Amino acid sequence: MIWNVPNLLTVLRLLAAPLVAVMFLYFTRPYADLFAVVLFVGAAITDWFDGYLARAWGQQTKLGTMLDPIADKAMVVIALMVIVGFSSWSPWLVLPATMILFREVFVSGLREFLGDTAGTLKVTALAKWKTTLQMVAIAVLFSQGVFEHYFGMSIWGMDNEMVSAILNGDEPDLLGLRWKLSGAEWSGRIGLWLLWIAAALTLITGWDYFRKATPYLKG
Repeated sequence: MIWNVPNLLTVLRLLAAPLVAVMFLYFTRPYADLFAVVLFVGAAITDWFDGYLARAWGQQTKLGTMLDPIADKAMVVIALMVIVGFSSWSPWLVLPATMILFREVFVSGLREFLGDTAGTLKVTALAKWKTTLQMVAIAVLFSQGVFEHYFGMSIWGMDNEMVSAILNGDEPDLLGLRWKLSGAEWSGRIGLWLLWIAAALTLITGWDYFRKATPYLKG
């Protein structure tokens, strides 16, 4: 029962977490970004399926209960580290990433301190939505790198006047510069908006866990 299908899916998601960073070490962009998007989409799908199958088949185990939040946190933390590392360190990206990382460390510390009473901090439905939103935001931000790369490849050898003429519609857009640039801009904006919403949910769920743990912190 320990190595059932839900637990295997959780372990695969846990092993996929460090692969996100490995992609950027051994592959050039945009292939690293593409692989990261695939890993995150796969992680989001398995995150839903392992919980659903465990409940439907009556295969919920202590191992799965322990590994599931760890796998989610590992995916999010490692991916945010990579995204911030390859970004321009914009405060609009660094701030929500910092809030998310702080909350994950804080809640993990609470659970460790509570020990046997850590069951008080069970994963809530809002926390699950928070994790899903984080993964979607990160996948969208990784897709921005794909659009940016292909836009850069398409304008290789062009001067600024030619690029401007194509983007303004004065010259035919044979290489699809407009949709590649729009894809890069909108994926960046949407990914950032989703990340800020996820950061807000992160703080809300973090406060909820702290409130539940407060009675055990007195004395």
